[in-house]
Amino acid sequence: MNEPLIQTDALARRLGDLNLRIVDATWYLPTEKKDPDAEFLAAHIPGALRFDISTVCDKTHKAPHMLPSIEQFGRQVGEMGIGNDHEIIVYDKGEYAAARVWWMFRVFGHDRVSVLDGGWVKWLAEGRPAASGPAHTSPAQFVPTFRPQLVRTMEEMRRNLDTKAEQVVDARPPARFAGELPEIRAGVASGHIPGSRNIFYNETMTPEPRQYLQPAELAARFRAKGYDLESPIVATCGSGVSACQLALALYLLGKKDVPVYDGSWAEWGASESNPKVLGRGPD
Repeated sequence: MNEPLIQTDALARRLGDLNLRIVDATWYLPTEKKDPDAEFLAAHIPGALRFDISTVCDKTHKAPHMLPSIEQFGRQVGEMGIGNDHEIIVYDKGEYAAARVWWMFRVFGHDRVSVLDGGWVKWLAEGRPAASGPAHTSPAQFVPTFRPQLVRTMEEMRRNLDTKAEQVVDARPPARFAGELPEIRAGVASGHIPGSRNIFYNETMTPEPRQYLQPAELAARFRAKGYDLESPIVATCGSGVSACQLALALYLLGKKDVPVYDGSWAEWGASESNPKVLGRGPD
């Protein structure tokens, strides 16, 4: 099992390692109007492959980039050139998509995966090498094993309203959590899941270059918001992406089994029957 984070100097020493697969997971919200595929063609870490969470997903679901089937994940990852024997390093040019891909590989049974701490911004700032053009690799075989314990469905989140078996942490910006801003997706109401609290994903990292806080500071952030780190926690957000950043932060605190609500608010807020709460404070 890999450490969840790898530093830029350690990755630089391993460029060209045939057992390593570097993955560019850059993804942006639709409102950002950026093209991550074009950015990849223009510049990426040498040897990197492109992983688009909006392509490796369940296209039949109304919510965006939901987990694909086991068969689809194995096929698409294999076509990228990633096999079960490869160690995977994920980075992005934004802030949190790398953590989503880290979580996806773990969901599908692959623990040899780490996130590049500081990502592309730190890599570039240090003057490290970059390449351009499409990815070049040969297909591989990836046989996934699904781990349902790392995923929560809407039905399970509804049951948790009654059982309160898991604390719920929401990674969205405070104004979106509170319902003070309209949702960015049509047909999705404002607010948050009853009983959830808010830790904006930015709160787990330093200013640029974006690196994860040290464990003691991370723990203090969660405890300050009322979380018991000895009890179960489930992470949610707008569409299941930045929630994975909180899952990784909690992994750094030794909580290696934190599940993510895959549909998150894009699914929950689109259902008229689901209860919704406004405001920033505890319900």
